[in-house]
Amino acid sequence: MQKKFTVYYQRTPRVLKHIIFWLVFISFFAVLWGSFNDDYLHQFKMQLLYLPEKLFATYIALYILLPKYLLKEKYFLFFFWAVVILLIAGLTHWLTAYYIERPIYYPDDDWGGLWHPLKILKSATYIYPVVVLATLIKFFKHWYRTQQDSQSLARDKLQAELKFLRAQIHPHFLFNTLNNLYALALKKSDSAPEVVLKLSDLLNYMLYECNTDTVPLTKEIELVKNYVALEKLRYGDRLDVSFSVRGDVSGKTIAPMLVLPFVENSFKHGVSGETDHSWISIDLNVKDDLLTLKVDNSKSADQTIDEQNYREGIGLQNVNRRLELLYGGGYELKILDAEDSYLIVLKLYLNEYAQKT
Repeated sequence: MQKKFTVYYQRTPRVLKHIIFWLVFISFFAVLWGSFNDDYLHQFKMQLLYLPEKLFATYIALYILLPKYLLKEKYFLFFFWAVVILLIAGLTHWLTAYYIERPIYYPDDDWGGLWHPLKILKSATYIYPVVVLATLIKFFKHWYRTQQDSQSLARDKLQAELKFLRAQIHPHFLFNTLNNLYALALKKSDSAPEVVLKLSDLLNYMLYECNTDTVPLTKEIELVKNYVALEKLRYGDRLDVSFSVRGDVSGKTIAPMLVLPFVENSFKHGVSGETDHSWISIDLNVKDDLLTLKVDNSKSADQTIDEQNYREGIGLQNVNRRLELLYGGGYELKILDAEDSYLIVLKLYLNEYAQKT
């Protein structure tokens, strides 16, 4: 309902909005003052009689003083000229009262001389309420529009950065997989056709299925399984991989390509540098809206993994940034370096993404 009203208001011509404002203003004070003696028609005529000086002061304030001084934070000049305009409007109000209202409605009353500073000041007090009201409406309208523009720019910047990060992740992952296929082709392995098939599935996911804000968690898990299968074909018997999924993953969604970089990094740092038997353990657990991912990989006794380099690889650097942008404080990432293993633990509240977007 509020959205429909906002759209309707935005489509209403500006002149019509101003006409409605002044009709409401005149009617309100005509009813207010007319209620004292039940003479509403007379008060309506009085509001129309004194409307010109109110229009003069209001539109000078709205279209000259507000943009030229107030919005530019020149407060002294704004208030100085506002007082001057109100005094001029007050003088006009007093002249209207002296030369029009008095002869018509109070011909026998003695109002004294024309020059009467106190009555001019009093007349100015009849002008400033509408000037202040209109200026406040205009000011807050400008502030609201500025806030909306800032939020729109922030959203556009966020989306542009996320698209850039995602565009970096895809080629990085693809090139690594092609290297795997190349290595199998050099060995003339019978597994090469299976690799091509799985790579086709991975490309289909990256090109068509993950170009959305979120994807089903089951799809992301399937992607990881295909990647693990490719790596197992590459390393053969010298690699032992366990991948377990616990909890109810149905109906859960996640930003695409968030889980894979952690798994990929474990292969890069935990397997490629070893010549002996190596292992990787991947455990994904979902409880309510909390996803806990543990990726543990072996490392040889003489193998040192620099935590900063581990964090700053292209894949992890991008996924860290995407986590910050998409989930804010809704995640926790730990990297633990032990003597013979390396462990990353990611805790991610899946519902935090919906709240941020």
